[in-house]
Amino acid sequence: MNWFLVILTISKTHLLSRIKQTMVAALGVTFGIGAFIILMSFMSGLNGLLDGLILNRTPHIHIYNEIKPNTKQPIHFFDELSANLNVVHSIKPKQTQLKIHNAQPILNYLKSDPKVKAVLPQVKSQVFYVAGSTELNGVVTGIKAKDESTFFNFNEYIVGGTPDNLENNMNGILLGIGAAKKMSLKIGDRVQLATVKGEIIPLKIVGFFQSGLAEVDNVQSYVNIKTAQRLLGESTSFLTDINIKLFNIEDAIPMAKAISKQFNLTAIDINTANAQFETGTSVRNLITYAVSIALLIVAGFGIYNILNMMIYEKMNDIAILKATGFSGFDVKLIFISQAVIIGFVGGVFGLILGYIVSTIISYLPFETEALPTIKTFPVNFEITYYIIGIVFAMVSTFIAGYLPARKAQDIDPVEIIRGQ
Repeated sequence: MNWFLVILTISKTHLLSRIKQTMVAALGVTFGIGAFIILMSFMSGLNGLLDGLILNRTPHIHIYNEIKPNTKQPIHFFDELSANLNVVHSIKPKQTQLKIHNAQPILNYLKSDPKVKAVLPQVKSQVFYVAGSTELNGVVTGIKAKDESTFFNFNEYIVGGTPDNLENNMNGILLGIGAAKKMSLKIGDRVQLATVKGEIIPLKIVGFFQSGLAEVDNVQSYVNIKTAQRLLGESTSFLTDINIKLFNIEDAIPMAKAISKQFNLTAIDINTANAQFETGTSVRNLITYAVSIALLIVAGFGIYNILNMMIYEKMNDIAILKATGFSGFDVKLIFISQAVIIGFVGGVFGLILGYIVSTIISYLPFETEALPTIKTFPVNFEITYYIIGIVFAMVSTFIAGYLPARKAQDIDPVEIIRGQ
C-alpha cells in the first residue's frame, strides 16, 4: 500500500508541476466526453421521437383482405393446353370484397391467444369531404377510440378534443387537420361525407386529428366504428381491418405468417411495414456513434502528445527515480497513473458538462404545427451513454499514456546523467 501511495504522490507532483498542460489534457477529455453525451442524448431522443411518430401508431400485425389478381384463369381449366405456352393478358382481380369474412370468429380466436395483448377492429372507407362547393378526397376509419388511445397512443394525436368525444358520439368525426384548414372548419361545425355509394351523411366535428405527416392529415379522419359501418350501410359484423398488439414484438413475423396461411388473409408484421424507416434509424445511429467516437479519439491523441512531451521534460526526474531504486515498471506505472488520473478527472467533468447541457436543451422550446404534442427538444437521458463515456475516457487515456510510459521505462539513467 505504501508503494502504491508513493507512485500516486509522484504522479500528482508531476501533474501539478505542469498544471497548464495537465488542465489542457483534462479539458480535452472533458469536452470530448461532454460532446459525446450531448450528441448521443439529443440524437437518440430525436430518433425516439421519430420512432414514436411511426411505430406508436403501427400495429404489430395488420390484418386485411387484399384485392389480388385471380391466379386461376379460364385457360388453366383446359388440360390439353398444359404443355403449351399460355399467355394471359388483362388479368382481372378476383371478385371479392374488402371486408374480412368471418371477422367475429377470427377476433375471438386472436383474443384467446396468450401472445396477444390487444385486438382492435377497424372499418375503413373512401369518402369525399363536402363543405359547400368544396370537395376533398378522404379516408374515414371507424375505430374504438378508447382502445386505440390505450394501446396505440391515439390520444396524443388529437387536437382540441378527447377520445371520449368520439367514443360517445355516433354522429361525430375527428377530422384531419389538413382537410379542416382547407375547408376552413372548426370544432362544432358540420362536414358532409359523400360515400362511394353516393349517400351524403352530415357529421359534427368533435376534434381534429394531427399526425405530423401532411399527406396523412390532408385525408385521414376518424369516426366511431359503428358510424363507419353505418356510412357503408353494413351490419355491426362488418370489418375491413384488424390490428394486433403483442406482448413481445419478436413474435410478430412468425405469427403474421401463420395468420396469413390459416385465414387466407394478408397479415403484415411491423418489421415489414417499417423496413425502410428502421434502416434510416440505424444509419442515423451509426453516424452518431462514429462522430462521437471520433471526438473521443481526438481527445486521446491530445493526451498522448502532452504525456510524450512531459516524458522528455522529466528525463532528469526519471533518471533520479531509477538511480534511487525505482524499477522500469515503477516508472511506467507512474506515467500510466498520470494518464488515468487525467482521464478520470476529465471524464467526470465531461459527464457533468454533458448532463448540464443536455438538461438545458431539454427545456428549450420546440414548437411546430407538424408536431403539436412536442413542446421541447427531445433528449434521452439514458444512463448507458454516461457509462460508455466514462469507460471510453479511462480506456482511451490508458492507451494514450501506455505508449509514452513504455518509452520512459526503457530510458537508461546512466546515459541521461552522463549527458548532463
